[in-house]
Amino acid sequence: MIKSKKLSKFSEISHGFFNKNGGVSKGIYKSLNCGIGSKDKKKYIKNNLQIVKSKLRTKSRQIFLVKQTHSNKYVFLSKNSRFKNRSIKADAIISEKIKMPIAVLTADCAPILIYDKSRKIIAAVHAGWKGAYKGIVRKVIKFMLIKGCSPKNMTVAIGPCISEKNYEVKKQFREKFLKKERQNIIFFSVKKNKIYFDLANYIKKQVKSNLIKNIEIMNIDTFNKRNNFFSARRSLKLNHNDYGRNISIIMIN
Repeated sequence: MIKSKKLSKFSEISHGFFNKNGGVSKGIYKSLNCGIGSKDKKKYIKNNLQIVKSKLRTKSRQIFLVKQTHSNKYVFLSKNSRFKNRSIKADAIISEKIKMPIAVLTADCAPILIYDKSRKIIAAVHAGWKGAYKGIVRKVIKFMLIKGCSPKNMTVAIGPCISEKNYEVKKQFREKFLKKERQNIIFFSVKKNKIYFDLANYIKKQVKSNLIKNIEIMNIDTFNKRNNFFSARRSLKLNHNDYGRNISIIMIN
């Protein structure tokens, strides 16, 4: 379990970014695969989620997860909310529920954990290029501000994701971003006629546009095998027919 230095300052919350170590799954899913949507055995995934809960030291019956679809949709858990786990299609969870861990699953996309220390609201966001392009980060922050959060009280940790040097994209991909906003050119680099995209800093810019200053980019590349994270791109390169998912989790104690 890897922790954000900035979020670790708050004793009233627990959080963690998990890589693939410490679970029970076998083969290409070895070992802490938390991907409910993967083809891994359900009993292994269930055990892995129990392991994550024990690391977080929570007695909660479940970790609240959603069905992720690379959208800009989110769900809000108020103190009295009663949602069934994974019953909602969304890519972010905003919550004021105490002792209810919320989490997102990733395998190169960016997991983002947010906390407002005054309003005591947390958020877990799954942002690949599609979600980020559709504005999921801005939408989540905007909703949190409506709920009484303040930029000066908010801390944002952009977790392990694919690095720019390993995120090769097509020319059409870059054109799509430039058509939306010409300034997006700064998130692309060209090396040996290949184009690369900086997902983490693209997200950071969206966070900063909401006047939030307390931002941390974890700078851990999920594609790099040495970091022991599941990576969709690396699995594709190895001709695997599926891949495991990393879990990123946060809870108000």
